[in-house]
Amino acid sequence: MLLGPALGVSAILFSIGVLGVLIRRSAIIIFMCVELMFNAVNLTFVALAQQLGPDGQVFVFFVMTVAAAEAAVGFAIIIAIYRHKETLDMQDLNLLRG
Repeated sequence: MLLGPALGVSAILFSIGVLGVLIRRSAIIIFMCVELMFNAVNLTFVALAQQLGPDGQVFVFFVMTVAAAEAAVGFAIIIAIYRHKETLDMQDLNLLRG
């Protein structure tokens, strides 16, 4: 199987995620873009596992575990910030001032 299409889609997904993190101001959108970047890396690992062996698929499980933990902690932080500040706009948040 050719790696080109899978790696191309992965690069496009990762680029969309990076642009979303850099451009968007909503905490939820930024959070979703980080998850998109995790999925792009997973796609790369699976595509490379077809040529290099099953080690890439093992890494996918580790990335999925980290993504699940990040989702749980991230949503808890987002809910706590919203309850405290009543906004999710990242420019309105300055957590160091209190």
